[in-house]
Amino acid sequence: MSPRRFKAKPAKIDPAATEAAAARAALAASRVANINLEAMTGRAGIAQGSRVRIASGLYAGEFAIVESVVGGVIPAALVRTESGSSRRARTIDLVPAPLEDAPKRSDDGAPPAP
Repeated sequence: MSPRRFKAKPAKIDPAATEAAAARAALAASRVANINLEAMTGRAGIAQGSRVRIASGLYAGEFAIVESVVGGVIPAALVRTESGSSRRARTIDLVPAPLEDAPKRSDDGAPPAP
C-alpha cells in the first residue's frame, strides 16, 4: 500500500480580519518616533560662553549661557539657565540669542529688582 500524501488546504481569509490588521498597522505607524537627522551635524555658532535660547524640552523658551560643548554622534552643550538650573541639551535645540535681549544688571552685579 502506498503512503498517503498530505495536501494542505488553502487558508480561509476573512475580509474583516484583513481590514482590522490594516487598521492596527496604521495605528502602530502613527506611534513611530520621528528622528531629526540634522541633530548629528549640530548647530554652528554654539561655543562656550555664548548666550542661547533653549528651543525645546523642560526649559523651552529660557535663555542660558553655554558652559561646555561636548562633541560626539549628536553634539550637546551643558547650559546654565538664568534661573540657575543647568542641563545638557542638543546643540540643534539651542538658538543663539543676541546680547541685547539679556536682562540689565546693576553695577553691583545683582539682577534688577522686579
